[in-house]
Amino acid sequence: MHQFEFDPTYGYSLDQLLRVSSPEAPDDYESFWRHKLSESLSIAPHPELSDTGITRDNLRVFDITFRSTDNAKVKGWLCLPASGEIKRGFVIGHGYGGRTEPDFHLPFNHDSALLFICHRGLSLSHHPGVSSQPHWHVLHDIDKPKHYIFRGCVEDVWVSVSCLLRLFPHLSGHLGLLGISFSGGIGAMALAWDSRIKKAHFNVPSFGNHLLRLALKTTGSGAAVQIYCKKHPEAVLTTLSYYDAAIAARYIKVPVHIAAAKFDPMVAPPGQFAIYNALNHQKQLNVLTAGHYDYPEQEQESQILLTELSEFFADL
Repeated sequence: MHQFEFDPTYGYSLDQLLRVSSPEAPDDYESFWRHKLSESLSIAPHPELSDTGITRDNLRVFDITFRSTDNAKVKGWLCLPASGEIKRGFVIGHGYGGRTEPDFHLPFNHDSALLFICHRGLSLSHHPGVSSQPHWHVLHDIDKPKHYIFRGCVEDVWVSVSCLLRLFPHLSGHLGLLGISFSGGIGAMALAWDSRIKKAHFNVPSFGNHLLRLALKTTGSGAAVQIYCKKHPEAVLTTLSYYDAAIAARYIKVPVHIAAAKFDPMVAPPGQFAIYNALNHQKQLNVLTAGHYDYPEQEQESQILLTELSEFFADL
């Protein structure tokens, strides 16, 4: 039972979800993203750390600020083990609702540097002229294919990696990426090109197969895109073809773990599975009962997922 006026499974069985494909890429798709990565790698992030004095679950919490592309100021938290050697690092994103604190429940607290970022325009990372409201943020420069807000959000991931390596050079070759919903899709777009990231996990990732997503009713930020697209279809479709996580997934060359939901009113399951299906390298799937929705089995499934992540990243 649910309160939605539409079916958040969209009528797809698991077998059908596992057959959802991805759209074709624009002709200059690869050259565009490789050029943007090259530009991002030239950025000196100049990280600034401030000790919050907070220690929780073996993590010392530091406020962090660094400079990304377009002179964007990215803020977040760097969590370091209170005891134990730092052997690996993670860049960790957030959903479109933003982030107010680090995630302390992850199974990496004993030996990892955890960089929790707020993407430009969201939560702590205020950016001039960019709304922090998801339904407006998702439309920022959507009529400008090479300048859409998602481009900068992808670049924030790349500069975050640079930031970790500036602070901990010995972590080269031992960096992972975690993304959920919004940052799951953004993370896939970033991972496709950055070979410094060796493994990734995306939880109910968004922005997979935009052509299909635009046709599926949603309560999420995609609803704003659907409304805008009705008035400006050509501009929107051109832009979104560069920012499709299911297209990006075809270029990923490292192991990826994905948790995808069969029922999700905010991120349509066919889009989530399109990202998983497009992966050509080593991949692992955790099928969730639902995403962006509370359900009885949620706590049990979350614990299973954390166990899988501990095992998946054990050799990072």
